[in-house]
Amino acid sequence: MRRLCYIILLLLPCKVAAQDFSVSDTLLSSKVEMPDTKEAASPQPAFRFAYISYGEVRQQMPAYKQARQQVEELKAKYEAEAERSEEEFQRKFTEFLEGQKDFPSNILIKRQAELQDIMERGMAFRKECEQLLRMAEDKLMLGVDRQLHAAINAVAAENGYAFVLNTDGNACPYINPLLGDNITDMVRLRLSITP
Repeated sequence: MRRLCYIILLLLPCKVAAQDFSVSDTLLSSKVEMPDTKEAASPQPAFRFAYISYGEVRQQMPAYKQARQQVEELKAKYEAEAERSEEEFQRKFTEFLEGQKDFPSNILIKRQAELQDIMERGMAFRKECEQLLRMAEDKLMLGVDRQLHAAINAVAAENGYAFVLNTDGNACPYINPLLGDNITDMVRLRLSITP
């Protein structure tokens, strides 16, 4: 009895498939158009996507170039101050070496401590400069990135893209051009960048 139920269950899909086939025959005989096999064979994406080299477009933006210039100017100012501090250290160190044999021990110790202090302040200033430069660059680039994100979002929304891939860093070694669109030129146009 159990085997009989099992065999019936196995044959049931075949019977349904046979009924489906007969329905298809009926549709064909009544001249219903079937889809072209060439169209059915080509892959149709469920959604559209785009890709862009974020870094490439970012570096072409006038706002990016202006931000880089501001960072370079700030870096030059910090560098000039650091060099002034190093020159002061060199001058005092030379004076120390010249007068070292003539100084009493308490002045010698005081001058050594002074040189040590100048050197430590110079090193601390360099570290602080590096940190301040990074913070300034991050702040300046934040505005650039917001502008670029807004342009990418607008282009993506206007064209109905599900998402936009960033191809920088070899993140996408292959993208099928039939399935994804390169929106670099559209974003450049949006940002008024001429290549």
